[in-house]
Amino acid sequence: MAATHPTSQIMRGNTEPTPIVVAPGDGIGPEITAATLAILEAAGASLDIRSIEIGESMYHRGHNSGIAPETWDHIRERKVILKGPITTPQGSGVKSLNVTLRKTLGLYANVRPCIAYDPYVPVQHPDMDLVIIRENEEDLYAGIEHRQTDQVTQCLKLITRPGSEKIVRYAFEYARLRQRRKVTCLVKDNIMKLTDGLFRQVFLDIAAEYPEIESDTMIVDIGMARVAKSPELFDVVVLPNLYGDILSDIAAEISGSVGLAPSANIGENYAMFEAIHGSAPDIAGKDIANPSGMLLSAVTMLAHLGQGQVAERIHHAWLATIEDGVHTGDIYQPDVSQTRVGTGEFAQAVIERLGRKPSRLKMQSYSADAMPAIMPSSRPKAEKALVGVDVFVDDSVSTPDELAARLQGAQSDDLRLVMITNRGVKVWPDGFPETFHTDHWRCRFQPSQDGRTIEHARIVELLGRLAESGVDFIKTEHLYTFDGTPGFSLGQGQ
Repeated sequence: MAATHPTSQIMRGNTEPTPIVVAPGDGIGPEITAATLAILEAAGASLDIRSIEIGESMYHRGHNSGIAPETWDHIRERKVILKGPITTPQGSGVKSLNVTLRKTLGLYANVRPCIAYDPYVPVQHPDMDLVIIRENEEDLYAGIEHRQTDQVTQCLKLITRPGSEKIVRYAFEYARLRQRRKVTCLVKDNIMKLTDGLFRQVFLDIAAEYPEIESDTMIVDIGMARVAKSPELFDVVVLPNLYGDILSDIAAEISGSVGLAPSANIGENYAMFEAIHGSAPDIAGKDIANPSGMLLSAVTMLAHLGQGQVAERIHHAWLATIEDGVHTGDIYQPDVSQTRVGTGEFAQAVIERLGRKPSRLKMQSYSADAMPAIMPSSRPKAEKALVGVDVFVDDSVSTPDELAARLQGAQSDDLRLVMITNRGVKVWPDGFPETFHTDHWRCRFQPSQDGRTIEHARIVELLGRLAESGVDFIKTEHLYTFDGTPGFSLGQGQ
């Protein structure tokens, strides 16, 4: 099999095979990868494969990101990865390889189609056919976390305008190219007005450039609830990283099985295709895993590589296999299925049906048109002005009034204490005694005159005075306006 050799060619036709790397992965990964490659070979895919080793074995050899340095050279050379599931050891000191690959290679768009195959895979929503497009690099998955006090830890949520523009424009271009009717944006901008607010505003701005495509926005909690209840109402859904991770698994599960769901990770220069399920070590080596998620990811890869006809041939054979009731154990049901098969038998069943088309399930068309290059727009840089500072303080003994008195001893006309919050709730001045406090306080200093700007030196001087008075400040966040608009949130109750 191709996966067992460092380099192999599935087919050499009139044109040179497309070079890719294949990472079988861990657990059931080698089994479903072998099954997938067998089908690709039988279907006539033109691929030049180099197999690479990543994941659990690399972690055990001391590579804390799950990949050896020299493996990056193969990825840089070939630029396309077909990847099996990876086992990430639990505990500190290791990094998620999936996140490392996505962020290192700039794979900003995670594309996950979720389709119902009813009645062959019975589901509650037989008309479900939606695509989730998840931002893949930013948000809380930036992984910037700190323990700041004995009681409080922090994770920074990063949303950028360029990142938001790329993923939103990708969603609309995807919908245009594949003749989808609507794009929906899910965010929580009623609470996170700056971060999710930026994502939503970018969505609204870009949606106006695609008047032929219907668009709407929803708050993410009710949006996910509606996807779970009525997924047929949605078409393309675009959302930030964490929400997208959650929703894609929900949607995959209600579409019939996570084992059926493919995934594509697309960047400007690289692409990675993988099933969304885990490595399932409990069933590894038993020849019972469903290779469908891996296979359909490979089908998406072929379309991405311009081998759309082969992609359609495989996909239609897979659909015919599902229609014929040849099912692996995860989707087998005695009153629906005809034959229960293992991993290898399922692959052989698909191979035997190459050239057939489904009779009831929707046939797939993979356009030869490539996605255009998605680049963030250029815009004038906003005028930025420093108007204050939030000083975060570790104090487990003081009341809000006592802490305020200490801080006021270090203030000046340039920077006066105007507010203290605890967990985002204002507790001084005019706080409520019922409010629960931790040892983590945000203390806001601003000039006594509204609208006045300050220099960085004034903040340094303030911190010096706080240090002299024994205040344990643990971090600062400068307060800026951008074109006169505050670039910072207010405390609840302010």
